Amino acid sequence: MLRISLVLLALTLAACQQQAATPNASINADASAAPASALEQAARDSGLVADVARVSPVGLYQQRHEAGRNSLCVLPGTDGRYRFGVEAVFGAEESCRGTGIARRAGDKLILRFSGRSQCTIVVQYEGDRVAMPGVVDVACAKLCDANGSFEGVSFPRIAADEQAAKTVRDRNENALCEG
Repeated sequence: MLRISLVLLALTLAACQQQAATPNASINADASAAPASALEQAARDSGLVADVARVSPVGLYQQRHEAGRNSLCVLPGTDGRYRFGVEAVFGAEESCRGTGIARRAGDKLILRFSGRSQCTIVVQYEGDRVAMPGVVDVACAKLCDANGSFEGVSFPRIAADEQAAKTVRDRNENALCEG
C-alpha cells in the first residue's frame, strides 16, 4: 500500500513538473487570452460596449430603491476637471451628500469633496455606471447622517447630457449640481 502511494505521488509530481516545463502551456494560456481581448476590442469598435476612455462622464446617474434614491450628477468644470454632486439615501434618517471636483484617471473618477470633510473617493467609471468602492476614507463619514455610508453605492447612468445633471434635486429639493 505504501509503495502504491509513493508511486502515485511520484507520478503526480512528475506530471506537475512536466506541465510547468512544457512551453505550449504558456502559449495556450496566451492564445486563450488574445481572442477575449480581440473580442472586447471588436465590441468597442462596433459600439456594442462603451470605450470608457472616449465616453464623457458628464450626465446624470441615478437609482431608485425602496429606501430612497441615489443620485450623482457630473458637470464640466475647468482644466479638464468636472464638478459633481452626489447623494445616497438609505431611509428616512440615513443619507450621505456632498459636492466637489472630480478628475479622470483611466477608468476611474477621483472625487474630491469640498468643505471640511477632506473626503476623497476613487470610483470605478464604466461609461454607463459609476460604482463606489466597498471601503471609503473615514473622513467621508462627515458627509453622512446616522449610520449612512457611500461604501458600495452604485449609480447607473440615466442621461448623458449636462442639462439633466443641472436639473436633479436632492431629497430636500435643492439643486444637487449647481448649474
